[in-house]
Amino acid sequence: MKKNAIRFLIVAFAFAALSLPVLAQGAPAGAAGEGQGPHHGMPSVDERVQHMTKMLNLSDDQQTKVKSILEHQQNQMASLKQDKSMSQPDRRAKFQQIHGATQQKIREVLNDEQKAKFDQMQAHRGHMGKHGAGGQGDMGSSDKQ
Repeated sequence: MKKNAIRFLIVAFAFAALSLPVLAQGAPAGAAGEGQGPHHGMPSVDERVQHMTKMLNLSDDQQTKVKSILEHQQNQMASLKQDKSMSQPDRRAKFQQIHGATQQKIREVLNDEQKAKFDQMQAHRGHMGKHGAGGQGDMGSSDKQ
């Protein structure tokens, strides 16, 4: 009897853990707490620009350009979320492609000193994400959006 109960709990936990990504993807845009900070979902574009301004000392012109780039990324990601015709691996690859293109466009706006700092932020973010410590340590950008 105890073994059956333990097996049931293991199966239930495994099912719950495997269901979370599916449920998260099915949520409407913004339902994951967008704009509520890194611990409650994806930060808003304005929060991301504000963070980058603080970390990279962006000029007003750079802030405007970065905001436009991030808004474009957000729109692309939202459209991709709604596209149910793509397989999950294809959608993930497209998210990564959009993220990479966004990072490149942001780098083009920065001076050499800012690029070096931005690259450090991205390296730190990648390191954190691979080790499960949040992965949103720099700008909160993520391919899960």
